Amino acid sequence: MASTSHVRRGDTVAVIAGKERGKRGKVLRVLLGDGRVLVEKINMVKKHQRPTQRLRQGGIIEREGALHLSNVLLVCGRCDRPVRIGIKVLADDRKVRICKRCGEPIDKG
Repeated sequence: MASTSHVRRGDTVAVIAGKERGKRGKVLRVLLGDGRVLVEKINMVKKHQRPTQRLRQGGIIEREGALHLSNVLLVCGRCDRPVRIGIKVLADDRKVRICKRCGEPIDKG
């Protein structure tokens, strides 16, 4: 159970294991307690939904299923490849994620 993650909401990640291997997508949500992540249009599952007050129309809906954090790698903006990341502390005591391949900071600002 990770208290922190190498990916954040809005990051582009590549799937490195499982049936969706090789695909890329944007992170919709990180579930830290479970160590899982939801990626846009990846690992789509069908859910049988009964009609409720909020969702008038029941039926079978498709939604993203969670992937384990170990099965995704962050895509570096400069390298445009899935890379491992490191943490660097800047002069003003801010921590930024950096690409292990090219050394480019991933967090801008």
